[in-house]
Amino acid sequence: MTAPLSAPLDIGFDYTRSVGPVLGRFVNGLRERRIEGVRGSDGRVHVPPVEYDPVTAAPLDEFVTVAAEGTVVSWTWMAKPLEGQPLQRPFAWALIRLDGADTTLLHAVDVSQDAIHTGLRVRVRWADELVGHIRDIAYFVPAGSPDTELTEPPPPVAKREEGAPVSIVITPVHLHYQHSVSPEESRYLRALGEGRLIGQRCPACEKVYIPPRGACPTDGVPTTDEVELPDTGTVTTFCIVNVPFLGQRLKPPYVAAYILLDGADIAFLHLVLGCDASEVRMGMRVRAAWKPREEWWTSLENIRHFEPSGEPDMPYESFAHHL
Repeated sequence: MTAPLSAPLDIGFDYTRSVGPVLGRFVNGLRERRIEGVRGSDGRVHVPPVEYDPVTAAPLDEFVTVAAEGTVVSWTWMAKPLEGQPLQRPFAWALIRLDGADTTLLHAVDVSQDAIHTGLRVRVRWADELVGHIRDIAYFVPAGSPDTELTEPPPPVAKREEGAPVSIVITPVHLHYQHSVSPEESRYLRALGEGRLIGQRCPACEKVYIPPRGACPTDGVPTTDEVELPDTGTVTTFCIVNVPFLGQRLKPPYVAAYILLDGADIAFLHLVLGCDASEVRMGMRVRAAWKPREEWWTSLENIRHFEPSGEPDMPYESFAHHL
């Protein structure tokens, strides 16, 4: 039996958020090497600051400057750091109560495993480039120890006009893992590498699924009967994308549509190009536009997009039960 396909899968995006008046004051203070918390109704100083009182839920606005030195309250050891973490050598994650604060701040401590302990006094090691982000605190080091040269990447971006306060922070988020597909999906993907579209039919309800799922979600029985489908189909529903976003490959407007291949019972999502976005409609007949043969691999990306076939539209009743 041929082994299922497996490949690295990388997913990433830049998480972007506005900081508001409370967190805005906190990150702008960091840009000036100042750490500020906020006092609650019970007198406790929260660091990082919270926008609303944990006791009364009222907005908080009494800011308090605390020290850049504090005490480790609890910790865990990070023997194998991950990409994007504050340090790329073994370090400790710790909850640190800064002097003048009543709550703890989670951050990295650059220390050996035999030196980290609850009660350890630590201080901030500031980043060389301060931008208005929590990672302006590069990490913590034992109090009294000299600064070592920073070898880690600079903090993520904080958006602002030159000299203006930070109002938006951007934090990159990335996941890297090995993704393995089922034997049924593997046959489907290998067929795509040959320019063929393979689905599977349920022996009970006779619905044809593409991509194949290995079992019918309605009847719960294996779908072992493979069906080769044509590369023509019908637009069932669609969306005109007008809003630009980071990493976008196409210039808006363009259309993402669910396409029901002839002979299939489940539509799948793909692009519809080759005509003005305003011309795409439910019932429109389309055909796959394949990439050149030398660019094919085991991926649905072998189909660059779908485009109008020139055939008459399908009546709504013919595909309504597939919506």
